[in-house]
Amino acid sequence: MNLKSLLLSSDEKTVRILRRVLSDLEIGVEHCSSADDAIRRITRQRFEAIIVDAANVGDASSVLRGAHAAPVNKRALAIVLVESSVGLKGGFEMGAHFVLHKPFAVERAKASFRAVRALMKRERRVQMRVPVQIPVECYGTSLYNAKTIDLCEGGMAIQFSGRVPKETSLRFSLELPGMANKLDLHGELAWEGNSHQAGVRFKNATDEQRHALRQWLSSHLPESEPDDPPVNCRLTDLSLGGCYLTTVSPFPRGTRVVLSIKTTDLEVRAGGVVLVAHPEFGMGVEFLQTTTEQRDQVHRMITILRTNPDKAPELLVEPQGLETSFPDGDFARFQVFATQAASAPEGCAEIPATEDALVDLFRHKFQVPVDTFLQQMREQRQSVESHTN
Repeated sequence: MNLKSLLLSSDEKTVRILRRVLSDLEIGVEHCSSADDAIRRITRQRFEAIIVDAANVGDASSVLRGAHAAPVNKRALAIVLVESSVGLKGGFEMGAHFVLHKPFAVERAKASFRAVRALMKRERRVQMRVPVQIPVECYGTSLYNAKTIDLCEGGMAIQFSGRVPKETSLRFSLELPGMANKLDLHGELAWEGNSHQAGVRFKNATDEQRHALRQWLSSHLPESEPDDPPVNCRLTDLSLGGCYLTTVSPFPRGTRVVLSIKTTDLEVRAGGVVLVAHPEFGMGVEFLQTTTEQRDQVHRMITILRTNPDKAPELLVEPQGLETSFPDGDFARFQVFATQAASAPEGCAEIPATEDALVDLFRHKFQVPVDTFLQQMREQRQSVESHTN
C-alpha cells in the first residue's frame, strides 16, 4: 500500500519540485490547484499527509480545517509551505504539524520529507485495525462487560453489553488469542456510537505492553513495508525535562518519539514529544514522564549522557505516531524531585530543580524564527550555566 499525499498549490515550480521529491521517497501525490477540489478529495479519500501552499492563506486554512473535520483524514499530517511574509507563526496558526519555507531546492525538500515519510508510515501502521471479537472487562467505579469489534496499536472499538459508561477513563483487561498473558491497559472513551458501541484510546501503555500488542497485530495484519531507520541526531542542550537535538531531518511538531543511546554495555531508551521543529536544523523534545517507568527511563538516559565524555553525544530517534491531543492537550511535565536531580553532560545546560527553562522555551517560542529561537536558547543556556557555576 503506497503512502498518499494531497498537494494544494498553484505554484508550478513548487509542484514540480515536490512531485520529484515525493516520487523519489515513494509517496504518491494528488495535486489540486483549487481549495474546492482539495476539500472534495479530502472527504472521499484517505491521505497520510495534506500539503498546502500558504500563498493563499484563506484557501490553505480552509483545506486544513476540512481535513481535520473529515473522519478519514482527521489524523493526516498537516504540512504548510510558507514564504517569509507568513513565517513559522502563520503556518502553525493554520494548524500545521510541520512548516517549510519557500522557495526550496530538491535536496533541501528531500531532507525534510525523509522524516515526514517515516512518520507517515508509522502513523498508518498505528491506525491499521484487526477485526477481532473477544471479551473485555472494563474497570471503573463499576465492572462493565464488553467485547472488541476491532483493535489497533492506539486503541480499539468495543461494544458494551449494556449502556456505555459515563466515566471516560477506564482500565481494560483482555486476552488476545495466542497470547499467554492478559493485557491490562488504561484508556479513555474517545467516541460513542450506536448500539452501545464506543471507541477506546489507550493511555500510558508500558513498553512491554506496546511490544506485546504490536507483535500480535503484526502477526494478524497483511505484510507491510518495514519502518524507516531511526534518525541520527546530536545533542546540544539538555534539561531534566527535555533536550534539543540537531539533525537535517527533524520530525514534525507533535510527533511522539523514542530516543535511544547505545554504550558498549547497554542501550537506553526514553520517550518524548517533539515541541519544536526546525527544518534542516533540529528539534526540541520534551521527555514523557507520566509513569514511573517513563521517569526511570529518562533518569537513566540523563545519567548516561552526564557520564558520556563526548560533548555532543549521538542519539537515534524514531517516530511512534502523532500526539492526538496536540497542540492543546496536556503533555507530561517532569516533576522535579530534589533526590532525583541529575547533572547534564559537559557542554549542555543543566536546569535548576525549581524550573525547566528549556522546555518552557520549547512550549512558548516554537513559532519564532529559527535564528531568534537559537539565540534565545543560547542566552537561556548561558544564564543557567552562570547560576550553576
